[in-house]
This record gives sequence, C-alpha cells and structure tokens, in this order.
Amino acid sequence: MDVLNVMIQEKPVVIFSKSSCCMSHSIKSLIRGFGANPTVYELDRIPNGQQIERALVLLGFGQSVPAVFIGQRLVGNERQVMSLHVQNQLVPLLIQAGAIWI
Repeated sequence: MDVLNVMIQEKPVVIFSKSSCCMSHSIKSLIRGFGANPTVYELDRIPNGQQIERALVLLGFGQSVPAVFIGQRLVGNERQVMSLHVQNQLVPLLIQAGAIWI
C-alpha cells in the first residue's frame, strides 16, 4: 500500500494500466480528452508492476486495471470513471485536483 501512496503523491491524476488493456486505453483517452495529463503506470512494463498490481487487488479491485486516482483519492476502475462522467462529476473532480483549468 505504501508503494501506491508514493506513486500517487502530489500528482493530480494517476492511472494504473496495462499496455494491452483496451479499457485502460479508453479511460486514458477520456481523461486526456478533457486536457488532463495523467501520470500513467503501465504495470506490464515497469519492474515492480506485479507488486503494484497485488496492492491494487488488496484495495478491493477484482481486476487490477485500470485503476484511477484523482487528487490522490481512489476513484475506481472504468465503471466508476464512466459513471462520474455520465453524472457530469468527472470534470469538476479533475478541476478540483488541479488537473485541468477552465
């Protein structure tokens, strides 16, 4: 868990992803489409990716990716992010975190 805290610290948007995951790609594209520049960790391409994936599973993720943190707070996977988007709550969250400006 501590490794996750270090990775998300002082970053407005962090996405834990896998390069082969289409849902991860979609969420990255959605967030970038609003002008945010998320920090993306591709778990299949970094040395401690399996350790991070286990930590995400311990947070309650049945699937480990995509895992989205906005303002150092766990937002969730693609379902939660899309739900926020549909409810018009995603952009205000990105603004509050300092990821985008209007």
